Amino acid sequence: MMPVDMADYSIGVDLGGTNLRAAAISREGKMLNKVAGLTNFAEGREAVLDDIVVAIESMREKHGPGLAGIGVGVPGFIRIKEGYLTGSNNLPYLENFPVRDAIAKRLGTPVILENDANAAALGEKWIGAGRDVEDLVLLTLGTGIGGGIIEGGRIVRGHLGMAGEFGHVTVIPEGNPCGCGNRGCLEKHASATAVTAMARLMQLGEDLSSKQVADLAAKDDVVGQKARAIWQTVGESLGAALAMLVNTFNFPLYLLSGGMLPAWDLFAPHMLRVVEERSFTYRTTKTETRIAQATLGNEAGLYGAAYLPWVEG
Repeated sequence: MMPVDMADYSIGVDLGGTNLRAAAISREGKMLNKVAGLTNFAEGREAVLDDIVVAIESMREKHGPGLAGIGVGVPGFIRIKEGYLTGSNNLPYLENFPVRDAIAKRLGTPVILENDANAAALGEKWIGAGRDVEDLVLLTLGTGIGGGIIEGGRIVRGHLGMAGEFGHVTVIPEGNPCGCGNRGCLEKHASATAVTAMARLMQLGEDLSSKQVADLAAKDDVVGQKARAIWQTVGESLGAALAMLVNTFNFPLYLLSGGMLPAWDLFAPHMLRVVEERSFTYRTTKTETRIAQATLGNEAGLYGAAYLPWVEG
C-alpha cells in the first residue's frame, strides 16, 4: 500500500447486522464502484470476515495498487487501541473479537476500525452537508439513536471510543425506562422504535412503522391528532438533546440523518422551538448555528469509512 499522499483511492466497508457494503472511493470523493450483499450471520464469524475480505480484494484487484487504506464501520463501541468492538447488539458474534487485526491479517494490509455513526459523521463532513465546516455533530435517527462528533475535521472518540452516544442522553428525567439502565433516554422518546411504541400505547395500531405514523398525522380526525402528538414528543425530545449539544459544543452545524427524516416537517418545528427555548447559545447565535438534515443518506457511513485512511493515515 503506497503512502496516503500519493494514493488514488481508498476502500470503505459498512458492516451491519443484516447487510454488508463496500465501496472504492477516489481521493476527491467520487464513488468508483460498490458491492452489497447480506451479512452471513447464520454462518458465523469466519464467513462474515471472509465476505469482507473478498469484497475488499475484488476492489483492490480492479483499481490497482494506488490504495490509501481500508476503513471499516461497524455498530457498537470501538476499542480503538485494541481494534475490537463491544456493546454491539447487532453483531454479537464479533463481540470482544479483534476484528481489525483479523481482517488486516487476511488482507496483508492495515485496517482502520470505526463506529458506524462516527463514520457517517465523517462522511458528511467530507463530501456531505458538513463539507464547509470543520466542526459538527451528527445524530442518526433509526431503530435507535446514535451519533458522531467531528472537531477540527477529525472524529472525537473519547477516552475509550464511546463518545457521541446521544441516544442515551436523558431528555425526560422520569421518562420511559431504557435497556441501558437509565430512564428517559432520547432513543426511548425519539427513535423509530419509540414512535412505534407510542402508536401502540395510543391504540393507533400494532407495530406501525414511523412512516405509517407519519401518514396518519395527515388525517383530520382523532387518529391524526394522536399521531401529531407523537411527532410533537419526538420533536421536543430531540430539541432538548440538541439544546444540550449546542450549549456544550458551540459548533456551527448539527445534522440529523436516518430513516426518520421523511417526517421532518412533523417534528422539526417542535424541535427547533425547544432548542430556542432551552439554549441561550442558540438564541444568540442562530444565524451562525445551523440545525439541518444530512444529505448522504445511507451512503454516509461508506464515505466516512473510506475517508478514514486519508484522515488517520
